[in-house]
Amino acid sequence: MGDLVPAPWGGYLVTGYDACNQVLRGRHWLVPDFAWQDRQTETERWHAVATQEMSGTLSRLNAPEHTRQRHSLGNLFDRRTLQDMAPDIEADVTALLDRLAERIRVDGVADLSALVSERLPINTVGRWLDIAPEDYAHILEITHNQVHAQELLPSKSQLAISEEATLHLRRYFTDLVQGRRKNPGDDVVSGWIRTWDALESDREVTDRIVYQLTMFVTIASLETTATMLSTLVWSLLRSPGSWEGLRARPEHIDGAIEEALRYDPPIRLNSRVAGEDTEVAGVFVPKDTMVHVMYGAANHDPRRNPDPQVFDILRKGSHIAFGGGAHYCLGAGLAKLEARILLGQLLRRFPTLRAAAPPEYAPRMVFHRVTSLRVTA
Repeated sequence: MGDLVPAPWGGYLVTGYDACNQVLRGRHWLVPDFAWQDRQTETERWHAVATQEMSGTLSRLNAPEHTRQRHSLGNLFDRRTLQDMAPDIEADVTALLDRLAERIRVDGVADLSALVSERLPINTVGRWLDIAPEDYAHILEITHNQVHAQELLPSKSQLAISEEATLHLRRYFTDLVQGRRKNPGDDVVSGWIRTWDALESDREVTDRIVYQLTMFVTIASLETTATMLSTLVWSLLRSPGSWEGLRARPEHIDGAIEEALRYDPPIRLNSRVAGEDTEVAGVFVPKDTMVHVMYGAANHDPRRNPDPQVFDILRKGSHIAFGGGAHYCLGAGLAKLEARILLGQLLRRFPTLRAAAPPEYAPRMVFHRVTSLRVTA
């Protein structure tokens, strides 16, 4: 249908790999921030509580504020940080797979998504931010509900669910920041408070920014990583010979992770708006027009990845599963580390692992959340 396809509700779907890259990396392409939202006639969605709350986070900020906040974080997950985190992730994976093995032993089948994929990211990020483990289940639940507002065309009922979850998230993370303000430590959040205290004279501004950063980093890392882990395993199990082949050649684990991200990305699309009159794939796009970058379609562009419907862990292809440009995913390195450790242990401990049923998905378009993946061994 072309690299730029008109959407029925207005704007365009961007499908080609090069066209998507152009939009993601182009300095004249913006995220739909407060200024853009204020210019829209469809006020109900853009003025919804959940939408407004997320619009204050990194994902909806443009330069110069996005640049300022991103620079304040530095390289969140550099090589040394990941090396320091790896032993705890290894221990977490071991404990989670112990539970998976026990459930399979007792029941014959177990839900990998519920028992492992959803637990590992919240354990990892929760420990990194020094969040109380007894709060993990609550954070997971409200995160699942909050992301409705980030869908392509959320309904009124979805926005209502998202609003309630957003208010819970606001209370939780505001209290968390206030607690670190009163009792600072060596944790990440206390470090962010010190950084922003040096940048801002107003502590209320500092605390709001740190709240938004903490909340965003937490929820941004949960659903996406969990789905990435489940789809990685599913892609290998459904591809004949892949599981056995990877067990024999574990040096290809990184290739399998990249191919799973290309083949079935956890986020299917992301939206941008034209900051000025421009052109994409030979099509004139007026200023303020919204386009939807179709990650999955781009990753399956045969001009970039020949035979894109074939899952091939030796492909060494290209993908944009983590976005690109100024808004490239902050947690890409951490997500791949979790996947690498989980897959390595799964291959060693479950040589005959197989899917008992295809995965089940939440009815969404943006976040391709796996709600269940039943496996046996």
